[in-house]
Amino acid sequence: MKRLVTGLMAAIAGTAIAGLGVLSAQAEELRLGDFQSTTHIVSMEGTQKWMKQVEEMTGGKITFSHFPAQQAAKSKELLSATTNGIVDAALIGPIYNAEVLPLNSVVGLPGFYTTAQQGTAALQKMMQEGPLRDEMLDAGVVPIFAFVLPPYQILSKDKHLGGPDDWKGLNIRTSGATQAMVARDLGAAGVSIAGPEVYTAVERGRLDGVLFPLASVPGYNLQEVVKHISTNGAFGGYSFILVVRRNLFEGLPQETQDAMLKAGAEVAMHVAKAQDDSVAVLTQKWAEDGIDVYQFTDEEHAAINKAISTVREEWLDRIGARNPKAADVVAQYSELTKE
Repeated sequence: MKRLVTGLMAAIAGTAIAGLGVLSAQAEELRLGDFQSTTHIVSMEGTQKWMKQVEEMTGGKITFSHFPAQQAAKSKELLSATTNGIVDAALIGPIYNAEVLPLNSVVGLPGFYTTAQQGTAALQKMMQEGPLRDEMLDAGVVPIFAFVLPPYQILSKDKHLGGPDDWKGLNIRTSGATQAMVARDLGAAGVSIAGPEVYTAVERGRLDGVLFPLASVPGYNLQEVVKHISTNGAFGGYSFILVVRRNLFEGLPQETQDAMLKAGAEVAMHVAKAQDDSVAVLTQKWAEDGIDVYQFTDEEHAAINKAISTVREEWLDRIGARNPKAADVVAQYSELTKE
């Protein structure tokens, strides 16, 4: 880590003030860490768009040095990199920091939202006030905007996966402990593999299937190694939150804070819509290319939902043992995703 900090600071020497939390009236360049590539839809329509809007809205008083693709820190280390002053801001995946942000892992529960726009609208409201926001503040960061990926679907290499009987004995890539419970209850084994390694794992037969959001599939070229893709499942979600170190944000002029938040509210819904729109285009192309793009039948949906019905209770037992607000978070999330 010492070598990482030294190298990063040398590369950007003189461009920002690390860890002071108060910016001068002159133009300041903030260091933003990111674990997505610059060609990923989340980066193009989310992070990069937000940075550009903030620069324009502040008249160039705030600019950014962007460190994508884990250049500043690994995905699991971006939160601590922000609080420790290695970067000033970051796009984080709360599921990677479940030990620090347990309540924010609620997004991983299956069955709550069916589109990225629906899930993002709910999450944005929960970030304005309440336990999810408080958890972020306690961790030393301010949530600027949050959005979700479209609900996870199942992509499989050789076998069309319908009801639970089709899943038994298979190795399925999952993201986080909650999704691993989903795979387990369907009779499969959840395997934790980083996104960039999934292609090779499927190609070599280490994985039989992958739980993955469809808008992110092209970023990893998974359509090249799978033959079957579902479109109407709801196997949990994944959230991104753009955060700024708390003492830095609170030291910014009010108009700068307002610009960041206003741009964030616009970009959150923009990137959600961009993902939803991309899914329709992608699934049509995959079908034309000969991939089995399918929907679960009502009977399969019922069997799947019955099989994974205990996941929510297990999450409440696990998270609620540490935080009594867990039940309130689930209730609020459930209500907001119905709107």
